[in-house]
Amino acid sequence: MPIYVYKCPQCGTFETEQRITAPALESCPTCGSPVHRVITGNISVIYKGSGFHTTDYRSKDYKEKAKSESENKGDVKAAS
Repeated sequence: MPIYVYKCPQCGTFETEQRITAPALESCPTCGSPVHRVITGNISVIYKGSGFHTTDYRSKDYKEKAKSESENKGDVKAAS
């Protein structure tokens, strides 16, 4: 669920977790004063898994080729 930021004239700003379909809050849950939703540009993205989309879904052939290339580079550095 998204987290929305609201501004209360008495309490300051606060965050609340709401469904997208839920109506915006009209009063502060602490003091009851009217509140306004604040539009923010801060977006939190959580990446789960071993990497990004382009690396998570590569073909088996691509992964094997990349692995053999990285091993070959290690051999070249060791020979130097």
